[in-house]
Amino acid sequence: MSTLLEHLSKELMREIGVRSRDVYELILPPVDMFEDGSELVVMLDMAGFEKEKIKTRLSEHSLIITAKRDRLERDGMTYWEQRPLSIQKRIQLPVKIQVDEDDDASAIKAKYENGVLTVRLPIKGVGRVVVE
Repeated sequence: MSTLLEHLSKELMREIGVRSRDVYELILPPVDMFEDGSELVVMLDMAGFEKEKIKTRLSEHSLIITAKRDRLERDGMTYWEQRPLSIQKRIQLPVKIQVDEDDDASAIKAKYENGVLTVRLPIKGVGRVVVE
């Protein structure tokens, strides 16, 4: 009887892990968004994803981030899996972004470092004033 309960407990934990991964894929990654001078900065925690598998796209009113990672194969029993295997995040932007039509958005920059994706977007109609 004890072995049956242990088996059911392990199966239940595995099912909870699968369901919680679904929830985390829906709500993650956490996002910080703030203005830095004439740029809108969007930061996303994306630990465990390879830079090459992260895609970004800018639409008129939003920033779209997608990413995928492979499931890790393990030899032993897996008890809990919550880290998302994929992310599909549409972030509504609070300001208009300056896109240079001739230069194909060269002022838009993204950097992935230490599991954090940082996207810097120039705010339309806002510029820096250099004080000499």
